[in-house]
Parts: sequence; structure tokens; C-alpha cells
Amino acid sequence: MRQARARLLSDSMAKRIRKAVFPVAGLGTRFLPATKSVPKEMLTVVDRPVLQHVVDEAKEAGIEHFIFVTGRNKGVIEDHFDMAYELEDTLQKRGKTKEYRALMADLPPAGATSFTRQQAPLGLGHAVWCARDIVGDEPFAVLLPDMITMASDRRKSRCLAQCIEAYEKHGGNVIAVEEVAPEETHKYGIVSVGKDHGHTFEITGMVEKPPQGTAPSNLYVSGRYVLEPEIFRILEKGEKGAGGEIQLTDAMLALAKQQSFNGVRFDGITYDCGSSLGFLTANVAFALARQDIAPAFRAELKKLLA
Repeated sequence: MRQARARLLSDSMAKRIRKAVFPVAGLGTRFLPATKSVPKEMLTVVDRPVLQHVVDEAKEAGIEHFIFVTGRNKGVIEDHFDMAYELEDTLQKRGKTKEYRALMADLPPAGATSFTRQQAPLGLGHAVWCARDIVGDEPFAVLLPDMITMASDRRKSRCLAQCIEAYEKHGGNVIAVEEVAPEETHKYGIVSVGKDHGHTFEITGMVEKPPQGTAPSNLYVSGRYVLEPEIFRILEKGEKGAGGEIQLTDAMLALAKQQSFNGVRFDGITYDCGSSLGFLTANVAFALARQDIAPAFRAELKKLLA
């Protein structure tokens, strides 16, 4: 087993993380009626869709191919990452050079995006499995589109970049984690900590939403993963877990019997834009980080809080 793990480490470290999967088929019921016609991933944090923030993070981490697992009524996501001739032409004719350049800077290169349908809401594990043929036989990243991250002042890299850094050091599979208050652990997927390296550590177990008082740590899985392609062989079995869905956590637990898993303590902040509170907090945080609008916005916040 030790020799097998060493061979896996050697093989995996020879492969660069080039592809990322974005599961964007969710219905967004917590944001109805807004999401009746607008996908939740396209709701804006300041002036950028939530999904664009997540894709930006992947680009910064060196991802070259962006794989979106979509569902019904998600065509606007595909349009967002395509050219918009009429808009681009209008901006150029009106001399709006700054806006035109910003629009083009967000446009992925030709052939750098792929879209596949999940077709039925069978869980996160099923969504990841739907990308199997596009990913192929190489390690890949998964980014949950509800979770957007902000780098700390000390480390300028966002979460996925830190995960890939850990992968290049340890190989195997990598999961990003953050601390949560002990009384809140029952709301999240929680990991067990083995050999600790400080910023990274060995994961010895995972449990989804443990009963209060039973969590093995206060480190929750925060929505960024680097996974080896062997995960697809487990997911293809279609075994259902909590909620009658194919759970990615269950597949990772099975894979952990064969391969190593390491955690990364993300040095930054993650905002859960899948909840109203997290979404509103993200808007405030990202607005205050913008030099062009922060002073005026801060003044307006003070008025509201007075």
C-alpha cells in the first residue's frame, strides 16, 4: 500500500491541473422569485456574476479548460462566456474603450469552455460524473459556484491556487477547508485531521453534517477540490447517499481507502452566495475592496447604520 501511494504521488505530480469542473445545474430555490428566470450563478456580486468571480479564481490558478455542468434554463451561462457581437460593436462605435476591453478580457479563448447537461438533479457527485469524458484521465479541479473567495492580505492567492500548490507538494487529492464555530459544525461536511503540516494536513476522515457534539474537528469543506480521475470509477456506480442523491463526499470516502487526501487551510475568506446572508455579505465585502467605489459606498453604509 505504501509503495502504491508513493507511485501515485510520483505519477500525479507529473500532471498539471489544467481543467476545472463547475456544477451549475442547481435550481436556486433559496433565491426565488429572482431565480425563476435568472440562474442563481448569474446573480451579481457588485457588477460581476457570482459565477464570473469563481471562474476568475480558476483562471488565476492556471486553469485552461472550463467545464460547466448545466441543466434546463441555463443557456444564459453559455451565452455569458461567448462573444456578444452587437454589444461589442456598440461599445466600440460609442468610444467606450474601457468597457469594451473589460468585456473582452473576461472572454475565454476559443475552445476553452465545454458545456454538458446533468439532465436530472441527482446530486453533486452525479454532476461531477457528468464531466467524466471531458476531463479524461487526468487530475482536475472542482469549484462550487455558490462559494466565492477573497484572498487575505498576507497571501495574495485565492483558494484554488492554494489547493493546486498543495497538490504540487503532496500529490493525491486535495480539499480546501476553513474553520467554523464548533456549534455550527452540524451544518457542514467536516474533516478529521491527521499529520499536520500547518497550512496543509493529512485528512483521515470526512463526515457530512455530523450530529452536534460529534464532529471530529471544526474544519468544514469549503467548496474547492483537486481530485484524481479515479473518482469517476466510484461515481459511475451511482450509489445514492444522503437525500437520495449521489454524494461527492461518499465517493471521496471510498477513494480515500486507495489514495491520499490532504486538506488546505484556506488563508482568506469564503462567502456562501447560496444563502441570502452570504450573498449580501459578499456584495459588501467586494464593494469595499473596490478602490473606485469603496469611499462613497462606505459613507452610504455609515448613513444606513446610523
